[in-house]
Amino acid sequence: MIMIKLFAAMAEEAGEETIELPWMEGMSTADVKKWLGERYPMLAPHIPAAMVAVNQEFANVEETLRDGDEVAFLPPVSGG
Repeated sequence: MIMIKLFAAMAEEAGEETIELPWMEGMSTADVKKWLGERYPMLAPHIPAAMVAVNQEFANVEETLRDGDEVAFLPPVSGG
């Protein structure tokens, strides 16, 4: 199982902070992004700008996932 964590506007729009996704051999962070956009269309505009972390470490787009991984989508940060 992959645990997807959402924060800020993404969590608000999805109506939940944690989503479970069945793990499949060869699954990557790109697959999770695609699934999330299809399952939760209201999140699609946020996904390209979100930073992705796997097990609390920033990940690249094609990082291969293992069963039990946590994938977090973090909103872009702006400062002033």
